[in-house]
Amino acid sequence: MKFTYILPLAALSTAFVLPEEHVFNQIALESHKSVDSAWDKLPSEHQIVDKFEESLGKVEKTFDKITKCSKHALDTAIDYAAEAGNDVSKKVHQTGFAASSWVDSAVNIEDHHHHEKPNQTVYQLISSSKYTTKLAAAINEYPDLVVLLNGTLANYTVFAPIDSAFEKIPEDVPEPSEEEIKRFLLYHISPEYYPAAKVLVTHTVPTALTVDTVGIGPQRLSTNIGLKGLTVNFYSRIIAVDIFGTNGVIHGIDSVLVPPPNAVDIITFLPGEFSTLELGLTKTGLLPALNDTSNHVGGTVFAPSNFAFQKLGPANVGFLFSSHGLKYLKALLEYHVVANQTLYSDAYYAAESVDEKIDIPKGIFHIDLPTLLEDKSLAVDVYRYGRYIRIRVNAFSTVTIEDGIAADGVIQVISDVLIPPKRIDRMELHWQGEELSVEELKERLEPYVDNKNVEL
Repeated sequence: MKFTYILPLAALSTAFVLPEEHVFNQIALESHKSVDSAWDKLPSEHQIVDKFEESLGKVEKTFDKITKCSKHALDTAIDYAAEAGNDVSKKVHQTGFAASSWVDSAVNIEDHHHHEKPNQTVYQLISSSKYTTKLAAAINEYPDLVVLLNGTLANYTVFAPIDSAFEKIPEDVPEPSEEEIKRFLLYHISPEYYPAAKVLVTHTVPTALTVDTVGIGPQRLSTNIGLKGLTVNFYSRIIAVDIFGTNGVIHGIDSVLVPPPNAVDIITFLPGEFSTLELGLTKTGLLPALNDTSNHVGGTVFAPSNFAFQKLGPANVGFLFSSHGLKYLKALLEYHVVANQTLYSDAYYAAESVDEKIDIPKGIFHIDLPTLLEDKSLAVDVYRYGRYIRIRVNAFSTVTIEDGIAADGVIQVISDVLIPPKRIDRMELHWQGEELSVEELKERLEPYVDNKNVEL
């Protein structure tokens, strides 16, 4: 049996899916609508919960009924994944995707249905299932992982790829090392307990894979609700949920999860969305510095899309990318990069202090993130209510695509280019999207040109 570590860039075309430009245009227009008007169009909290409880209740009744007469809960769940998964995906799309507004009270759904008490560990469920033979064989090569998944030190969550998921791996990629395979396996395990109801109100999940490049916390997965239903890292569909063991829970997935590449690799691999940003990073010499993980531990890149640059106007873009404008462009791009601090939509990692590892709470969370631009920080506000999350930068630019998980941090795609504030009478005035001439742009960037800004 062959297990392979997919080449990062080969996998990325499906791993990090972004909308086409017309979708970005629509996102940009919607981002300027008032929050009140958007909420007016949403169903009420009770309507959302009632609809989802109804659909999830039907699915769980099916699972409960068949597992009572089944010898193996994981096998049974996969057998009925098509029927159950279609119902869940349809309802999730109807009640969650359009507004991304799952509410915290949905977490209590799991308490409304009763399951037979499990009598096997998550390892025993995986190793005895006819659908996870390849995953079990891989785990068996590492006795410490067997001990981990049989142990009771934590309630684990395993995103378990079924056998057919391994068939999607290209046969012509290099054979991975034992260390790479183990990293791959750890990336499918979370040391924390995430039943389906909790996954639905969560944007990122910590895994058992620890990496020096992301900060003090573990590498994370992202969860997403879209046209494919509930997915992990944008591409792996969850096809069976809540297979409970004595020491955790298993969710079946239809594609293997690949530890992500660096943020710069993600940007360079998506020219349809980031070709302007990539060109700017290359021409200013910032690209190799950002890609060198020896000079930073974790980080957040607020990445303007091609459309965001277009909104600056052709005169400003033309100036920035001219030979005379490159020094201004470098200062501008440095204002979009936060080194050594990784801000996901629901978690925050600092580079050095364990005390600064924060799970972002419900409500409003504010943080000032220092950029590479000398003495300049970004004011970031995270508005969180259940699965509904809205992130605004400098009270203006909206994060349109959250949590591009990277090996060395995270990418947050933004609706507008960020421009340093203008100081007038001891007050800093942030750009709010008004028309900006080339001279006004130069005036805002001039104090930071040729200065000794923060070096990576």
